[in-house]
Amino acid sequence: MKKAKQTKKDELRVEYKRSDFPGSLVRGKYVKRLRESSNIVVLRPEVAEAFPNEEAVNTALLSLIKLAQTTSRRTRSGSERSKAPAA
Repeated sequence: MKKAKQTKKDELRVEYKRSDFPGSLVRGKYVKRLRESSNIVVLRPEVAEAFPNEEAVNTALLSLIKLAQTTSRRTRSGSERSKAPAA
């Protein structure tokens, strides 16, 4: 006895029509929510060329953060600056 061929209901069709979807279709419906909750950063092409992968970017940024935290130079206020001798 042969088994009956079952059709998969979750297969994608070759083509869809608007009538296949209930309700109205809205382009960019979730764009605002995605931008608010996304952590994707787009680099300029010239910056992206300098880094082969995301690990290289993260390493460079972490070393920059560490350098900025360890370099705590005190800035002098205007009254502490030495004045040039008047000519």
